[in-house]
Amino acid sequence: MGKLRGNTLFGAVTALTALGFMQIGYDNGLMGNLINGKPWNDTFDNPDATLVGTIVSILEVGAFFGSIFTAFVGEKLGRRKSILLGVVIMAIGSILQATSYSRAQIIVARVIAGIGLGINNSTVPVFQAEFSPKASRGLYVCMQLSTLNFGIMLIYWIDYAFSYHDESFAWRVPTALQLVFLIVMLGLALLVDETPRWLVAHDRSDEAWEVLQRVNYNRHTEEETRAQFDDIVNVVRVQNSIKTGSWATILKSDNISSRRRFFIACGIQFMQQAGGINAIVYYSGTLFQKSIGFSQHFSGLMAGFLNTWFFVASFIPWLLIDRLGRKPLLLSMIFVMAAVFTVQAALIYQVQNNTPIQHSCGIAAASMLFVYLGAFTVGFQATVWVYPSEILPLRMRQMGSSVSTATNWIINYVVVQITPPGIQNIGWRFYIIFAVLNFVFLPVIYLFFPETKGLALEDVDRLFAKDDGVMHMLHEGKEESKEIEHTKD
Repeated sequence: MGKLRGNTLFGAVTALTALGFMQIGYDNGLMGNLINGKPWNDTFDNPDATLVGTIVSILEVGAFFGSIFTAFVGEKLGRRKSILLGVVIMAIGSILQATSYSRAQIIVARVIAGIGLGINNSTVPVFQAEFSPKASRGLYVCMQLSTLNFGIMLIYWIDYAFSYHDESFAWRVPTALQLVFLIVMLGLALLVDETPRWLVAHDRSDEAWEVLQRVNYNRHTEEETRAQFDDIVNVVRVQNSIKTGSWATILKSDNISSRRRFFIACGIQFMQQAGGINAIVYYSGTLFQKSIGFSQHFSGLMAGFLNTWFFVASFIPWLLIDRLGRKPLLLSMIFVMAAVFTVQAALIYQVQNNTPIQHSCGIAAASMLFVYLGAFTVGFQATVWVYPSEILPLRMRQMGSSVSTATNWIINYVVVQITPPGIQNIGWRFYIIFAVLNFVFLPVIYLFFPETKGLALEDVDRLFAKDDGVMHMLHEGKEESKEIEHTKD
């Protein structure tokens, strides 16, 4: 069988990365309704709120270590082999979770699944970015995020469908179902190629040229493909000349601002999680039940509707991210998120103190969760996975992306760990924490985060270049590659 080429190759890459994002959503939403159900609690002997937080959030600990592992070895392995490794580890973790009979086993199983998830989560955004055309790179990542939200929506409805059963299969089957998607990912990872940019960076230019020709088959002329290839080679040469790509250079203020770019990549990931998203995604059923006062089954139903809206809203940034840019979406939607948490705190106060308007405030509080998820997916979610891969230099892109993803997962862990006891112990005040954090993020993004809309990955190096000599080197051969802007993506 011949190798894939043209739209078939690019479609396989996009499908692989879409399923990688879908696994993030599936795992993020998996425990949302299960932890409130009798079968799960019977199996694990009714764990208290703190232990529930540990069992749910331990996945993030595994993902953190998976991301750190990828930071050390991912660049040597390559994007494709890293994804293959992550899929295999995730499959092992899924099997162990679905067959758990003790608290210890499910904790270990979720750590293993998290390691695989962290490896993939660190790699698939880079894999997609390095294959995507610059004019629509944001769109393709938005498409992947729609599949992430589809994964959350899918598992919430699967959990709800099984919530009427009292046997342990009611939580084991939803846990095991993700193996179907992992098998498809494994097949696609065996079919696609390594990215041309990684191949050039590892002195495999002949292979890179052959892959780039197949990627651009019937999409660009050979002349345009050659100009693109020459630009990649030139940027790698410049980065090699100033010795980017090692751990020592991550925190070094060099001529292409590697340190600043690394902090920006980690900062955007920190903000996404510290903004409170997974306090809602992981525990939406719990929030409806314990904060707002709905019954268990109605809370599960509302959680399903909430995550269906999360999926539907994810199509909105498809139309906006490559037109308006990253910063306008971030700033406007983070302001909405901060306002929502402020209003939410006041509404939950009325509910928890049984005031005369508690019923109407409960309905309004439920509505606020829908507004928050809509704002998050249009602003933060649409940008946070494309931005680090765009910002980071090629030779440190896998390393920096892995560390920034590890930042995401460790803050995710903290948020998921503290949410159940937070809701239980301080009630409505818990929402004020996230309101304050979101307001703080606004001036930081406005002042320090550059716009990357419409730039080729090699152009971002030019954006950050601080030295005239480096700027001149980066612009060598650029005039030829400008022709690509006029081709079809």
